Amino acid sequence: MKILKLIFKNTMRHKLRTFLTIFGISIAVVAFGMLRTVVTAWYSGVKASSADRLIVRQSVSFIFPLPYSYREKIQQVPGVKEVTFANWFGGVYLDKNNFFARLGVDADTYFDVYKEYLVPKDQLDTFKKERNSCIIGSEIAKKYNLKIGDVMTLDGDIYPGRWEFVVRGIYQPKFKSTDAMQMLFHWDYIDERMKQEMPGRAGDVGWYVVLINNAAQSASISDQIDALFKNSPAETKTETEAAFQQGFIQSSGAIISSMNFISFVIIGIIMLVLGNTMIMSARERTREYAVLKTIGFSGKHIAGIILGESLFISAIGGAIGLLFTVPLVNGFALFVPKGMFPVFEVEPITIILGSSAALLVGIAAALFPIQRALTTKIVDGIRFVG
Repeated sequence: MKILKLIFKNTMRHKLRTFLTIFGISIAVVAFGMLRTVVTAWYSGVKASSADRLIVRQSVSFIFPLPYSYREKIQQVPGVKEVTFANWFGGVYLDKNNFFARLGVDADTYFDVYKEYLVPKDQLDTFKKERNSCIIGSEIAKKYNLKIGDVMTLDGDIYPGRWEFVVRGIYQPKFKSTDAMQMLFHWDYIDERMKQEMPGRAGDVGWYVVLINNAAQSASISDQIDALFKNSPAETKTETEAAFQQGFIQSSGAIISSMNFISFVIIGIIMLVLGNTMIMSARERTREYAVLKTIGFSGKHIAGIILGESLFISAIGGAIGLLFTVPLVNGFALFVPKGMFPVFEVEPITIILGSSAALLVGIAAALFPIQRALTTKIVDGIRFVG
């Protein structure tokens, strides 16, 4: 107990310096938590992917379309349960800053493949009957105060013109990681208009989504699908949904890698801040440590005093930082586009990494002062003037 009391008194000896060190550690932990949250949020789409869904896209690039005629051939591949498709529409709703996915889909099969989009049966039935209807995610309905029967008007860019869609359904996400910021409407409606206005754009879809019976057969089924269209004008690349999502992340790989790297550089900053404090403290107490050795304190006692002080400061700074991280991330999440980050929250791994980092830094920052205190001879320590 006397050792603990001594540790506390040493920590509070220079209150301003201790406060600034704790403050610096707290800020660094908050920054670490924010950056790690952005990184984990970026990968949330991969985690939400289903193992029994495959994505068939154009082999050259995702931006190139595939013929609608591929659907029947894909459906005949052994192990395929259902085939649906989607097409990126783009367009602008109200303002260019309003970002969310707007997709033309196969109304009859899309929600059979994506069962995590929960739509009331009566709303789904109505949607299937009306060509100019749409189903929107609950987050879109909430953000723009939309309800069943409202009209959403899009100004087309990829598909030029003014497009009006009647909201006939609002889906709820089944899981926390399910994207609730999507607008889904009939591909047929888009295609029919393209046949009249831009015949060259008609008859193509963006990508196929293939539901398979056994996720363990995803590799073999993917190979069979790609073999069907080998040497054709539009060759395909079939991959798991997780791999497809990973491809989007890799396009921003440099940014993600940089943020990941910076988040761990912050740990080094924490160590420098705390290490500087501990080195200054150890230097000031050189004579005190010599006196403690003289009256019988062992090396373990002195090491415990220094290590305890370092851990005490790092633990308080880390705890305060983590305490503020969660509300700050939640506040920041209010301004983050849900369409880009369906899930933006502090994950348990971020808390664990932040806590572990603070404690490890506390240990690392004490190593040099401990080594100095233990190797300094009693006579040299008593003579020391600093």
